[in-house]
Parts: sequence; C-alpha cells; structure tokens
Amino acid sequence: MNYNESSFIEKLKRFPRKLHELKVFRKIGITYQVFWNLFLVFLLVGCMTLFFVGGTAAGYFAALVKDEPLRTADEMRTQIYDYEETSVAYFADDRYLGELPSDLERYQVALEDISPHLKNAIIATEDEYFYEHEGIVPKAIMRATFQEFANSSLQTGGSTLTQQLIKNQILTSEVSFDRKATEILLAMRLEHFLDKDEILEAYLNIVPFGRNSSGRQIAGVQAAATGIFGVDASELSIPQAAYIAGLPQSPFGYTPFLPGGEVKENLDPSMNRMRTVLSRMHESGFITEDELADALAYDITGDFTERTPAPIEKYPYLTNEVLSRAADVLAEQMLNNSDQDLGELTTEELLEVEATYKQQARSELRNNGYHIHTTIDEDIYNAMQDAVKTDHLFGPEKNGQQEEVGAVLIENRTGAIKGFVGGREEVYGREFNRATGAYRQNGSTMKPLLAYAPALDIGAIQPGIVVPDTPTTYPGGEPLSNFDNSHQGLLSVRQSLARSRNIPAVRSFLMVPHEQSRETLQKLGFKLNSGEPYPSAPLGSTDYNVTVEQNTNAYATFANGGKYVESYMIERIETAAGDIIYEHEPTEVEVFSPQASYLTLDMLRDVLKAGGTASTLPGRLNFSTDWAGKTGTTSNTRDSWFVGTNPNVTLGVWIGYDRQEQISTTVNGLRSGPRTQQIWANIANAAHSKNSELMAPSERFARPDGIVSRSICSLTGLLPSSICQQAGLVTTDLFDARYVPNQTDDSLDSARYVTINGKNFLALSNTPSEFTQEGVVVSDAIDGVSDISNYLPDNMKNLIPDKKAPDNGNTPGAVSGVTLNSDTLSWSKHSDNDIVGYRIYRAENESTDYRFYNHVRGNESTSFNVNGKNYSYYVTAVDAAGRESSASSIVEGKNYSPEPKPEVKEEEEEEEEEKEDKKDKKDKKEKEDEDED
Repeated sequence: MNYNESSFIEKLKRFPRKLHELKVFRKIGITYQVFWNLFLVFLLVGCMTLFFVGGTAAGYFAALVKDEPLRTADEMRTQIYDYEETSVAYFADDRYLGELPSDLERYQVALEDISPHLKNAIIATEDEYFYEHEGIVPKAIMRATFQEFANSSLQTGGSTLTQQLIKNQILTSEVSFDRKATEILLAMRLEHFLDKDEILEAYLNIVPFGRNSSGRQIAGVQAAATGIFGVDASELSIPQAAYIAGLPQSPFGYTPFLPGGEVKENLDPSMNRMRTVLSRMHESGFITEDELADALAYDITGDFTERTPAPIEKYPYLTNEVLSRAADVLAEQMLNNSDQDLGELTTEELLEVEATYKQQARSELRNNGYHIHTTIDEDIYNAMQDAVKTDHLFGPEKNGQQEEVGAVLIENRTGAIKGFVGGREEVYGREFNRATGAYRQNGSTMKPLLAYAPALDIGAIQPGIVVPDTPTTYPGGEPLSNFDNSHQGLLSVRQSLARSRNIPAVRSFLMVPHEQSRETLQKLGFKLNSGEPYPSAPLGSTDYNVTVEQNTNAYATFANGGKYVESYMIERIETAAGDIIYEHEPTEVEVFSPQASYLTLDMLRDVLKAGGTASTLPGRLNFSTDWAGKTGTTSNTRDSWFVGTNPNVTLGVWIGYDRQEQISTTVNGLRSGPRTQQIWANIANAAHSKNSELMAPSERFARPDGIVSRSICSLTGLLPSSICQQAGLVTTDLFDARYVPNQTDDSLDSARYVTINGKNFLALSNTPSEFTQEGVVVSDAIDGVSDISNYLPDNMKNLIPDKKAPDNGNTPGAVSGVTLNSDTLSWSKHSDNDIVGYRIYRAENESTDYRFYNHVRGNESTSFNVNGKNYSYYVTAVDAAGRESSASSIVEGKNYSPEPKPEVKEEEEEEEEEKEDKKDKKDKKEKEDEDED
C-alpha cells in the first residue's frame, strides 16, 4: 500500500471523531460504528480482490505472449516496410508506360506528399488519440473486451493505427486472445522504434482500399487517389479524402467499383460512411462548419475517374515482353550471386534451377515496386502498330487463323530494340509475340549470314568472281535446285546474291570449314543441335529455326562492321527508392571481319537495285538512305521475309501463319515477296515519320581500310590476260585487299569455233572457215561444270568449252523445203547434228551455170534475202568435217522486166547457142566416163 492510500484511510478514521466532537451524530452511537467498520472491511476486501485480479490478468497476459520472440528495431522496421508494391515500366527517355501485372496495385508515397485532409480524415476516423497514445488506448481495449465478453451486437473496435499496422504487416488476421495480446505488446514496442509520422506513413501505404476504376485491387493512398479519382494523393480535396478514409473499414463493401471497373448501382453504404468520416473530422476540429456543409453537399460521384485500361490491356505484347525480360535479368543476377556450383549440375538440373530463379524474379517484379526502364520508343512503337493495320496487304484466313506479321527495329550500335510488332492485333489474352517468340525458318535471308560473309572472310569468294549456278547435288547426292527450277549459269557472287540463287549459296557455304560455320551461327545467337549446320542451312533450314528478333539482330552485325551486339529491351531496373540494381552493358562479339561485312553489305545493296529480288522496294519508301537488305522465302511459301539495314538501324519483317500454311501466291495484285516488302516499307515509313534522324541517316556505310577495286577475269577471279579482255570477261569489283589476286589467268585460249544447235564447239581442222568464228576456249574445267555452253550468259556467248564439234562421218543429205518468196530464199533446218552452215548457189534464169553465191551459218538462220527476179537458186548443207550435201531442188525467180526490145533477141539467141554448146560438151564427157568404166 502506498502513501496516498494510507493517508486516505487515516482521514476516513478521523472523520467520525470529528463528527463526534461536533456532536452531530452523537445519537447514532454504536450502530454507526458497526456500519462503518463493515464498510472498511468491504473496502479492504475489494482492494485485495482488485490487486488479485490485476495480478491474475497480468499473469494471463504474460502467458499469452510468452512464445513471442523479442524483436529488434531493425527486424520490426523491415517487417513493417515489407509490403507489396506495384512495379512500373517506362518507355525510353523515362516516359511512363504503366504498371506491370500484379495481384494488388500499390504505389509508395512519402507522408509529405499526401494531402493533409486525408491524414486528418484517417486519424479522426481510425485513431483520434493517435498523437497521444503510446501504441494502445486502454479505455478502447477495455470497451472492446467488454463488448466481446458481453457478445454485444455493437463492436466499436479498439485498435489504434499502430495496432492495425502490426496486424497487417507482422501478424495474421486471426481472431484470438493470444494474437490480440501479441498485437498490443508489439504495438507498444513499435512506438519506441518509430516516430508517429513514420507509423502514419507506413499505415497510409499499406491499408487496402478496395478496387480502382479498372477493377483491380488497390492498397495505399496513392493507388486509391489515382485509381478512384484520377488525382495524386497530394491533391485530394476534403470530400475526396473523406471518401477514401472511410474505405478501410470495409474495402470491398464500400468500394465504388465492381470487379470489371463499372460503378456500383448502390453507393449508399460508401456515401453514408463518407458522411460519418466528415462528421468525425468536424468533431475533431479538422474542418469547420462551413467546410462540413460544403463537403456533405458535394456530389462525389462526379469525381470518379473513368475506366482506364491497364498496360497489359493496352500494350499486351509490350507489357508481357518487359515482364519476361526483366525477370530474365533478375534471375540471371540471382543465379550469378548464388553459391551454387553450376558446373556440377546436369542440363535438367540447371534448367530446373533457372526456372526456380525466374519464378522468384517474377514474384519480386510483381510485388517489389521496381521501376523498369526500357529501350522502346513510345512514338515509334505506336506508329509501327498502326502501320500493320492494313488488311488489304494480308492474305485470307486459313483453317481459322489469319495471316500474321512480326517485326523488330534495332539500333545497330547499341542493340537497343526501339520498337516491334508482335502481331496484327494487340488483344489481351491472345498476345503470342511473333517478333520475339515465333521460331521459323528464315529462308534465303540466311545466305549472307552463313554462306557469303564467311566465305568472303576466308578468301574463298569475292563479289566479282563466278560461282556457277549449274546443276549439282548436296554432298549426300540429293538434288539441289533453285526456287524457279532453272539455272542461270556463270553468275558472279554479286549477281547470285542479288537474284537469290540457291546453288551458288550452297557452293559457297561448302567452301567454309564446318566448324567455322557452326561457330558463326552460335556467335550470332542462333541455337544449334550437334551436327548443325547442315548443307541446306544456307537456305534457312535449321533444327531450332530463328525469331524475327534473332534474324534482325544478326543482320545488324554487318552494319556494325562484323561485330555482334546482342539486342536488348531492359535499359535498367531501379528499386522503389531509386537504387539501380541492374543496368545494361552492351558487349561486342566479333563474327566477321570489317572487310567481309562491308563487301556483304555492298552486294546486299544490289538486292534493292534493278535485277534484284527487292528492286521495287526503294520506290515504296517515303525517304531514302543507304539501305542494304535481303528477301527470304521458305519451302512451299510458308514464310516470307525481308530484312533491311542502314548505318543506324536494322528492320526485319516476317509474314505467315502461326500454324504453318502456304501463303497466298497473290493478294490484291501483289505476290508474297512484294507484299512483304510493302509491309516492311509501311513500317519503315511509320517509324521515319516519328524519328527521321534515326531512320534516315545522311551518311553511308563506312568503307573500311583494306577494301580495294580491281579488274579481274570473272571466270577465275585472277588477273585478266589479253585473251580474257578479248573475250569481254573482264569485270571490275571490290576486293578484300588480303585476297587480291597476284596471278594472271591462263585458263583461256584463242580458237575457231562453230555453233551447232545453239551450242559452241571447237572447229575441226577441215571445218570450212566461213562457218567458224574467232572465240575463247576454256582450257580448264570450271568447278565441275562439264558443259558450260548450256549456262553461258549473254555477254559470254563467245566462250567455248574445250569440246570438238561432232562429226557423224556421213555426207549430209540434200536440204529440203527450199522456197523463194519474192526476195526471201528459205529452207528447212537440216536434221543432222553436225551441220555448221549452208551454201547458196545461183544461176541466171534460163542458165544452168550455178555458181556459189553466199553462205549462212547454221546457228544464224534458215533464210536469206536474194534477188528473186532474175535468178534461180539451190541450197546445200555443210557439216563440221567440210562435207557438202548435194543440191537441193531449184527454185526460180520470176522475171518482172518489161517486154524485151528487138535487139535483145540476138542476145537470147547467143545464150541459147551457149546452152547447146554446153550440152554437147556434157554429153561428150559422160561418154568418155562410160568408156573409162
């Protein structure tokens, strides 16, 4: 018993004596004394009971919290601030994209950035003694305890903001005495570790507020302010603050929005709750009578913000791609920072570990409030989506699926993805990304990557030399063909690439060691099986195929001087506090030499020129710059590609069906190749309209040191001889200086040749000279081409294979079908296969003295212009050995001269006499021959 209690009892004892001295209660006497002593007894018993109950209660409380660990200040602080927060993404240049998908939308905000009206409303409604208590309010706890024991229908609650914070962040929502006791204990401890403003700020960032106008669950006042009223938490008015402050008591009962984002029909519960909050704000002195009246009269429903689609709805391709790539980045960091020895894991174990870390990373991204900055240019991205909304350029639906498109735009120097097209429509829930996730054969776009650039790098080919487009097979014997099933013969590498010929590409690929080809594809980011690449790989046939991003990224290597810079989309990731936890650092991998890269680019320029497979593309663009590119089509036209690069950017486009179907041959007058190129041009034009400096650099591809121009003999790639010049086979082209030829071509010789049935042959020693021509014979075989005469281009028609003219050993039969029509003498082509030409003989009409008149080479014509009036003619055939056929039938020309003058008669008589004389001589000769027999 303390001093105050003993003093009080002594006063009580003196009180009756004082009355006795005053003689006031003298008549009461002994009766009073009895009652007074009884009172003292009951008072003492009551005090003893109170102390006993108090001790018992204290013991009971201690028993309830005996298992609660003693938490340090740091532990409690960590737990208090460990709450889910929505991660947000940004376009390039820190332009806001939106929040990433999460179960709960929340944005951290500092206390000073919250409207004072909202702070006052929360305190007046949830904890009016907040700034006075030390974590708990005993009176409120006793009231709540009494209501609990009495099973009262009125439950007023007894939790302070501090207790609610403990319940939300450290404990569970379990209803039990031991949890409540722990809550009280921790609330008092927390008040010693955090000041009031820290506690209030944490509470305002944690408490749930129902749903926003998009139907998503929200927590924290910033998400509530923006999601319900479309304003920042610092801008809330009194009625707005009161409305939000009333929500925590029943977040989903009072929220104005349904799960789909629609406004509820019955808002009475939340409106009544808002009025209650306003009344308490007035009672607490936070607002005046006039402010209360104005707020009560205010139509708060007019402030509800309209439904805004989440980024996952507006940008499903982009949002999912950002989430996936950011998770990859964080998972890789976790993996690298782990103590696990990855070298000891099997492939399956490694995949399992990677999947675990990626799942953990995705969870962190959804809940940790990261700020993810991307490389995507917002304007370019939106323009690219609009550019593919051109239904007339796409084929019809096939088997329930529409023709699709994928496109990627990459900045060469950095590898930054500036924009992409995942498909023709961005539909939430159907966001299969064809730019980054569809693996398809890349057709002829593989030729520069796998055939020509590697072969250039080892000096096996150069742009101006010939790699024949002639019949051949794969190493296993399977026929190798071109897309048009024809052969164009002795084409230079430059021509073959521009025309996208398959056979020269495979021939070039086979010149490169297999291991080097494999290493090339791996450096370019392509995935391979063991044994790959196969001989068909230059035509786009690989086991894993490639995405549009991979193919486009590989082409950017040429623009980077042969250095592969991996494409990326995540620029950096920051915590909610602004700490950078990841920042992209580009790396370069040398794949090709600068010289091989430039020569490849220079040849790819020709693809867009006359004779190239994309010759019409420049006319489809609204701007010009130094473009180089390549078309590509796969077997049965299931995929169509175009990849174009300039000194700044590379743009790749693919069209096709998700479940592979044949692309329509023609759509609205355009074949699949030109259609793809038009779509590519539309996307390029759209991007150019938003950033012309990026899309249309004024400079051209830089020509590196080590590139020279040289004249060569195109057949062999050696220095031209005089005979090569004579044959017109000299070409001038670019060379890698390391592989400039230093030997003169000696594969050619001068020779006389004949042409039979369209083929050139060496003339025989007795072939009449009038049927021969001077030409150049190839003394050495060209890469296994047995008969080049079938494949000579027009500018090489005088090139002769080292093969003699045929000789059947027989004298040709007479020429048939000889006619004379006006001035044209005609005959039928001789059927023998060794005829080198025809001779024409004529005689004056009425004369039998036929004399040689002219000749015609067999490959030139079967007719000849003559004087058809005064002569008669016959024709003979001559073979390669010089044998001449007998005369054909004679055709006579008609004499259209005027009537002869009298003096002409003497001339006619003289001619007649001459004929008679010749006849006599002939008869005499025949008789002499008979006599000799």
